[in-house]
Amino acid sequence: MAVGAPRISSTPLPGIGVRYDLTTREQQRLSVVAHRDGGRTLSAYRQDDPDECALSVRLTAKEAEAVIGVLMPSHHSPALLSTTELGLVAERVELSSVSYWNGRVLGDTRMRTETGASIVAVLRRAEAIPSPTPDFRLAGGDTLIVIGTREGVETAAAILGRE
Repeated sequence: MAVGAPRISSTPLPGIGVRYDLTTREQQRLSVVAHRDGGRTLSAYRQDDPDECALSVRLTAKEAEAVIGVLMPSHHSPALLSTTELGLVAERVELSSVSYWNGRVLGDTRMRTETGASIVAVLRRAEAIPSPTPDFRLAGGDTLIVIGTREGVETAAAILGRE
């Protein structure tokens, strides 16, 4: 039996955002309210009474991104750029404005020495800086493209997350 495309409808909610309703192939109903502030409200409805909400969870924009990341296969994760048969991964790591590294130069992180991972590019506002040199000054809000083993990239993300 062929599986059809999911049925999704949208309803504008003036002053709030947009509500998206999904009916699964098993006739279960879910809705997501995309709030104007970037947050989301995820709701699930009872199958025996589709007008009764069984669960409703308000998510911040970052929490919604995290949920998207775990729902998608890892090779489609927004943070994960690619994997290879060699066991290398590339991820985007955002530098917080309260990061210890905000305003410091890239070389001070000792990233390659400490983790084996490399920062191969920095995305800053609408600009991409490929192959940043050790004297490149990091800034809060930068997105660093880190390549290495899964363990190395996770360690790099932890180092870059230091406050």
